[in-house]
Formats: sequence, structure tokens, C-alpha cells
Amino acid sequence: MSARSKSRKRALDILYEADLRSVSPLETLAARSAQSDPPVNEYTRDLVRDVAEHQKRIDGLIAEHAEGWTLDRMPAVDRNILRIAVLEMVWRDDIPDRVAIDEAVELAKSVSTDRSPAFVNGLLASLLDVKPSAVD
Repeated sequence: MSARSKSRKRALDILYEADLRSVSPLETLAARSAQSDPPVNEYTRDLVRDVAEHQKRIDGLIAEHAEGWTLDRMPAVDRNILRIAVLEMVWRDDIPDRVAIDEAVELAKSVSTDRSPAFVNGLLASLLDVKPSAVD
């Protein structure tokens, strides 16, 4: 697993914990950084901070492309995998869209349900089709 893949997994852990506890991702990030077990690297911090900063717009994009699903009905782990991927696709120029999608699908394979990889892939592919207009 690459260093960036590990960072995404760690960011997912933090975002998922914050989501389940209904607390700010930044509060959870601060607590996990203070514990430093395992250490929280810079890319993980960037992902969590950026998801927190853009969460309203990210959640709006997910909701727009989640046919037949609301954010509340999605498994929390899938919702947070999607948040990281949408962030990387829309706000991170250093991550190719296909890499963001592939990483999200791999995360879904490793930590979610059997149906989650297809769901994550389909939603992100539909966002990719309209990406230029999605950020307007």
C-alpha cells in the first residue's frame, strides 16, 4: 500500500469516527494527532481539513449523484470514502481523477460491504462526467 493510500485510510478513520460521534472532523483530527498512535501525517491532515472546509459542497455533490440514496441512508463508511474522493477530484489538482476513483473503490473493497465498490465507482463516474459544471 502506497503512502498516499495509507494516508487516505487514516483520513477515512478520522472522518468516520467524527461522523459516528457527530463531532467536528477537526476536533477528531486534533485528538488523533495528539495521541499520535498511529501518527497522523501531513497528507492525512490535509485531507481531513479540506473535507471539513468543503463538506457542505462535497455533500451536495454526493447527494446530486447518489441516485435513490440520501446521505443519511448511506453507510457512514461509504459516505466518508466518497467525501475524500470528491475532495480529491474537485479540489486537488495534484491527484488525477482516475486515481481518486480507484483509491476510493479500493478503500470500499477493504472496509465496506460487497456492494459498496460498485456504488462508489458509479457515483464518482457520474460526477466525473459532469465535473466541469460541478464546480461552478
